Amino acid sequence: MSTAYHHGARIEETTDAPLTLQTLSTAVIGIAVTGTDADANVFPLDTPVLLTQAKDGIASAGIKGTLARALQDIDNQVRCPVIVVRVAEGEDEATTTANMIGTVNAQGRYTGLKALLTAQQRVGLRPRLIGAPGLDTEDVAQEIAITAKKLGAFAYASCHGCATLPEALAYRKKFSARELMLIWPDFTGFNTTTKTTTTAQTIAVALGLRASIDQTTGWHKVISNVPVNGVDGISADVYFDYLTEGTDADILNEAGITTMVNHNGFRFWGSRTCDDGDYIFENYTRSAQIVAATMGEGVFEYSDKPMHASLVRDLIEAINAKLGALVREGFLLGAKCWFDPSLNDKSNVKVGKLKLSYDFTPVPPMEDLTLRQTFTDHYIADLMTAITATNNA
Repeated sequence: MSTAYHHGARIEETTDAPLTLQTLSTAVIGIAVTGTDADANVFPLDTPVLLTQAKDGIASAGIKGTLARALQDIDNQVRCPVIVVRVAEGEDEATTTANMIGTVNAQGRYTGLKALLTAQQRVGLRPRLIGAPGLDTEDVAQEIAITAKKLGAFAYASCHGCATLPEALAYRKKFSARELMLIWPDFTGFNTTTKTTTTAQTIAVALGLRASIDQTTGWHKVISNVPVNGVDGISADVYFDYLTEGTDADILNEAGITTMVNHNGFRFWGSRTCDDGDYIFENYTRSAQIVAATMGEGVFEYSDKPMHASLVRDLIEAINAKLGALVREGFLLGAKCWFDPSLNDKSNVKVGKLKLSYDFTPVPPMEDLTLRQTFTDHYIADLMTAITATNNA
C-alpha cells in the first residue's frame, strides 16, 4: 500500500474469488530401459529424458535392448509425454538388475529407476505411470513399487519368468503394494527388427493404454476391458469365458493378477492391485493419489499467508469447489472438505499449524455383474390372448 501524499482518490484492485485448484497431468509415462546402440547424446545413461511423445525417440533408440520396442508399443496406444531413463545393460541378468534398481552414486547422482525421482526437477514433469518393460525381474519389480510410492505414481510389472498359471499365482504372493499391478502372461506382436512374431513389451502396452484411458475417459476408469492396438496374440493359454465361473482368468483376477483375453479384440482383463486391503482396484489407488496431489499442490499459494478466518474459509471453499467438480464430472462418487475444531488446538494454531479434513469415495468398477434369469409361464397368457383375438377377427 502506497504511503505517498495524494490529494484525491486511489484505486486498489483485489479479488475475493478463491484460488482454483487444477488437476495435475496424469498421462505421463516413466520407463527404465536398456539400449546399447541408442544415441547417447539423446539418451545419456541414468538421466531422465523427456519425449513429448514416444515416437519422437524411436529414430535415436537403436535396435538393441528394450528401448526401441518399448517406445513403439507405447506409441501404438497413445500420444503423451514419456520420460525415459536409459540404463547400462550388464554382462548378465544380475548386473542388469542391479543397474536397473540403481543407487545414489558418489557424485550424488541418482541412477537406474531412482533417476525417475529427479524427473520433476530435470525435465519439469513427474511420471505418474511407471514400469521397466522386459526388465522387471522380481527385485526390479519391488524397486518399481517403491519408486511408484515415492512419486505418487502407479506401476505395472510382469510376473517375470512365470511360464504357468500356478507359477504366476505363487509369484503374486511376493508383493503387497497398492501402487503395483502384476500382469500375466504377455501379448505377442510383429517385431519389425527380427521380422517375426515375438513377445511384445506388454508392460509398455499397459502403460500406453493406461495413459490413453486417462486422456479419453479418465483416471477413474480401470485398464481392464479396453481394446489394445498392435498385438496379435497371447503368449500362453488362458481359459476365459465371460459367462462361466472358475476360468483361468477368474483365478488370476481373484488373486490380483491382470491377464489378457481375445474377446472382440485383444484386451487386458483384470482391475486389481497387489493390495489386499481397501485399495484393491487400480482406480482406487489412482484416485487416492490424484486427489491427494491435486489438493496438496493446489494449496501451495495459500502457504505463508496471514491465517485469518477469511483465508481458512477461502481455502475450504477452493478445495470443495474442486472436489465438487470431480464429483460432477464422474471421477468421484462424493467428496467434502471441512474444518474440525477438535484437530486444531490453540497451541498448534499459534505456531502456524492448520488441519483441514476431507474425504472422498472413488468409483468402483463393475467387476461382477449378475443378470437374474427366471423361467416363467406368465407370458403364456399373452399368447392365449393373441390366439383368441385372431379367432374372433
